[in-house]
Amino acid sequence: MSSKRHIPYILLAVLVIASFVLAACQPAATAEPTAVPTEAVEPTEEPTMAPEPTEAATEEMMSEIGSPEHPIKVLFVPSVDAQVIVSGGELMADALNQATGLNFEVSVPTSYAATIEEMCASPDDTMGFIPALGYVLASQLCGVDVAFKAVRYGSDVYYAQFLVARDSDYQTLEDLDGKSWGYTDAGSTSGYMVPVVMLSDAGIEPSESVATGGHPEAVKAVYNGEVDFATSFYTAPLYPEGMGAWKEGDAPDVPDDVVDDCAVTDDGKSIVCDGYTILDARANIREEAPDVIQKVRILTISQGIPNDTLSFGPDFPADLRAEIADALVAFAETEEWGNSIGSTDFYNWTGINTASDEEYDFVRKMVEAAGITLENIGE
Repeated sequence: MSSKRHIPYILLAVLVIASFVLAACQPAATAEPTAVPTEAVEPTEEPTMAPEPTEAATEEMMSEIGSPEHPIKVLFVPSVDAQVIVSGGELMADALNQATGLNFEVSVPTSYAATIEEMCASPDDTMGFIPALGYVLASQLCGVDVAFKAVRYGSDVYYAQFLVARDSDYQTLEDLDGKSWGYTDAGSTSGYMVPVVMLSDAGIEPSESVATGGHPEAVKAVYNGEVDFATSFYTAPLYPEGMGAWKEGDAPDVPDDVVDDCAVTDDGKSIVCDGYTILDARANIREEAPDVIQKVRILTISQGIPNDTLSFGPDFPADLRAEIADALVAFAETEEWGNSIGSTDFYNWTGINTASDEEYDFVRKMVEAAGITLENIGE
């Protein structure tokens, strides 16, 4: 309908309204009221839109994270036996639940890359125990943020180790040129990333590179003679009482003259060699291979690598993160910690320290130098 056709009706409506106003001040009129047009006038304004959610409303929606219907996902990389991780992780989840009232769901994705992808796919409800390389890639990919780093026997750095058969002739890294290599997982810092850079810098090309699936599996590959050398994580042994502590520059392995004495302790929790306690990846296969130290030796180790992290998804609610952080610090002081992530069969974290993103710049440089991304990792 055109605006010109509206004009008479509008004028008429104005006159009617005016007559009503005048009538209110005078005696009632006897004449019949003039009819008002029933045809609706087209609206001249856009309909009112619903307001954007307020910050308070957003926080209310976020508070549902951690409910039984929406548990927080606790992700662990598959660096040791998945059943060990799940059972120990659930002990931690129960402790955090008791301290915070939040609900948690433990899972072990199939690979390091899958763990990173899950954290980025669920940015507001995931927390992940991921190594240095995984953290750097996750940070680059979607802004995953570090909160803590592991402490193992007083140190918050660790190393990559090169393992060979004890009776082999290999004495230096260069001796591994043209030999078969068993690595853990292409997303592992100590089991793959650091070793691949070290091999490249030394001009060493393995004849074959085999993904074994984890640190225990890499050790077993050397133990069983399936590969010439393997790489895995290294944690220095505990020295006998009165000898102080291992430091960088010391021999990485136990002295040759105590090797024959190496045996699994009566409680089955450790391998001890005349007072030296083995803490590197070899100890993880002690049950099925109690003579692993007699069969597998450390050829060399890398420079120090920042320890594994506990990191949060980029949109994880800050208030929940703070609650979890406080509860985790408290849990680290309990005996139950040693049955969870502090177990030698699990990740062997003897404690935690706060961590900052800048501490992992060393790893970023390695990633950049090697051209590693989540898409090409392991190629």
